[in-house]
Amino acid sequence: MLNNILTAAEEQLLRQLIADATNIVLCCHMNPDGDALGSCLGWAEYLRSVGKEPVVIVPDQYPDFLQWLPNSEKMIRYDKHRERADLIIKTADLICCLDFNTLSRTDQMADVLGASAAKKVLIDHHLDPDIDAVVSVSHPDMSSTSELVFRIVWQLGAFGQMTKHFAVPIYCGMMTDTGGFTYNSSQADIYFIISQLLTKGINKDKIYRNVYHNYSENRLHLMGYVLYKKLVVDPQRHASYYTLTREEMHRFHFMKGDAEGLVNMPLQIKGLKLSVSLREDTEKPNLVWVSLRSVDQFPCNQMAEQFFNGGGHLNASGGRLYCSMSEAVERTKQAILHFEAMLK
Repeated sequence: MLNNILTAAEEQLLRQLIADATNIVLCCHMNPDGDALGSCLGWAEYLRSVGKEPVVIVPDQYPDFLQWLPNSEKMIRYDKHRERADLIIKTADLICCLDFNTLSRTDQMADVLGASAAKKVLIDHHLDPDIDAVVSVSHPDMSSTSELVFRIVWQLGAFGQMTKHFAVPIYCGMMTDTGGFTYNSSQADIYFIISQLLTKGINKDKIYRNVYHNYSENRLHLMGYVLYKKLVVDPQRHASYYTLTREEMHRFHFMKGDAEGLVNMPLQIKGLKLSVSLREDTEKPNLVWVSLRSVDQFPCNQMAEQFFNGGGHLNASGGRLYCSMSEAVERTKQAILHFEAMLK
């Protein structure tokens, strides 16, 4: 069985907030990943089960390989329907913030969310949240925000009435935020949760294929190109990095999500502890997106905070640099040298 993650007072308050709310909005971070979408869609399904009609608003486009998720067609993209989304947020009386710890991670939505008089509920697993929430369910030790949503629904005694429309996005969110349960997933509770999700008739193998075996031919060519032509390995420091420019993405007909998981692949090299991806923004000049992955106890989050204006988890973090790609490469080399003792 699972331990409760809400105190008795928090559980009572959360129940009351939901019961009193008429207009509920759920939102997540920009560039939504499997956990952001999975936790939102799962929590929305619970809210529907208690008679509410929540609206899920995402800041921008999400990858094609997640568009099969149940009820994803009901979500509103802020970047495409800003006026409609602003009105919905302004009239909300409860806003649920899932899978982000600060409003700036919602990009263009941050101002309207910050100005809203609605009460806020935070459900997240990132460090150091600064969102002014009435109920804050913040557990950085958990595998994913989707796991947190499951635990809350379980504690509220509602899992029995949940269907595949809840179980599928929750499993997908947990799976994607742990790299197919290959990192940050050694707690026994995770596999108890999976066992319960399977009772809802989900096909976990198909979910895996939908996410990881659902790419275009161009994506495979891009991966081969990066690994053969662009990967730089520092064997002395057990680290690697690669760059991906706008021109290269255009050449391979890049679509959002095509770089997903690529940063993990260099870690297949024996002895490698750190992999860094540097990818130019497809539209904004002098903006480089940084992804970091590591194994064992190397702290990606510390490197992201100190060198890349970011943060995240021990083995999976991200950030951004406002500079040219050549400057980003030099910054990455500095970061690797700075952490050299921990990489050897």
